[in-house]
Amino acid sequence: MGGAKGRGGGEPGASSRPPSNMASCAEPSAVGPEPTTPPPAGVPPLEDFEVLDGMEDAEGEEEEEEDPSELQPLEDMGQPPLEETEQPGALAREFLATMEPEPEPAPAPEEWLDILGNGLLRKKTLVPGPSGSSRPTKGQVVTVQLHMSLENGTRVQEEPELVFTLGDCDVIQALDLSVPLMDVGETAMVTADSKYCYGPQGRSPYIPPHAALCLEVTLKTAVDGPDLEMLTGQERVALANRKRECGNAHYQRADFVLAANSYDLAIKAITSSAKVDMTFEEEEQLLQLKVKCLNNLAASQLKLDHYRAALRSCSLVLEHQPDNIKALFRKGKVLAQQGEYSEAIPILRAALKLEPSNKTIHAELSKLVKKHAAQRSTETALYRKMLGNPSRLPAKCPGKGAWSIPWKWLFGATAVALGGVALSVVIAARN
Repeated sequence: MGGAKGRGGGEPGASSRPPSNMASCAEPSAVGPEPTTPPPAGVPPLEDFEVLDGMEDAEGEEEEEEDPSELQPLEDMGQPPLEETEQPGALAREFLATMEPEPEPAPAPEEWLDILGNGLLRKKTLVPGPSGSSRPTKGQVVTVQLHMSLENGTRVQEEPELVFTLGDCDVIQALDLSVPLMDVGETAMVTADSKYCYGPQGRSPYIPPHAALCLEVTLKTAVDGPDLEMLTGQERVALANRKRECGNAHYQRADFVLAANSYDLAIKAITSSAKVDMTFEEEEQLLQLKVKCLNNLAASQLKLDHYRAALRSCSLVLEHQPDNIKALFRKGKVLAQQGEYSEAIPILRAALKLEPSNKTIHAELSKLVKKHAAQRSTETALYRKMLGNPSRLPAKCPGKGAWSIPWKWLFGATAVALGGVALSVVIAARN
């Protein structure tokens, strides 16, 4: 960050500095004394110059050329002239002047803005925006110039014109949270902890896991977002694809909340009402894109244990494509997570019938069948316990067929039948 170094080294007397773990790339130390005032335009910084050899010696020679005879004797050097000692009140005024407290200098303005109050995301203005410039708001499309570096100053990304929608999680959180605090035309330095960048996964091959980053951001433009109703078919496809790709990037970093948000935005761009006619091919393209986004949304919701939402997303896919294997598989998994094995098994069998070689479906189905059998045995044992241990049934007599009935049971049944007949006769006689 050559540009950041030149500006960071020319601001002496800062009231606060960034933490040491980010200072190496945010404010690199300058060699030699810092200038008290910025140099005029077009003139290199003073720290880039060195004192020419012999300059100090020449000044010493000029001082030595004075005639010693013109100097006062040493014993007379500390004595003031007679007229000064005779001025009344001079010593008193000098004493009072030394006793008066000097006015305290005005505190320097805070250079670093702690955006979240936890010290993990900070912003410093390097070049302020022009007078009267405004700040962007959520939903606007902004264009920024970005230089991204590691803490040690290694440049890992350069974007001359990065375009994204503010607040839509299209970029890392460090940008989404800091750009709303910038004026159009402003250049700022942002130091961000890894949790607001690429997290524990990093971004191979340039950004390692858990890497804090330094961002030099210039906000170029900020315009209102597009009206979804006025978008053409191809514009809708392009917008939905961008949101879906952002969701895929978040999913790969295991940030499933932001992934689900991006997929939702893509589906909104596809399904919003349109005032512009579209061709049949464009509608088919949007339908295929919608199915992809719903499937990815269901996968994110499964990771977040949002089973009802995931089941709804899978059902929407199956409304358009009843034989969609991914939707069938995920719906079966959702039902299995909810303990609905009797409903999940037929769905997984239907998915396996469509793709018999799929080992993942095979493994999931086998696991569910075993769980369902264990569930049924548990329920059977519970019912027996509720009915008073009906396991004490009379043992079968040896040598008799499966349909043989013990004579005690037969006698009891006959007695009950005769008693019922007698009771009915008595009731009929009374009537």
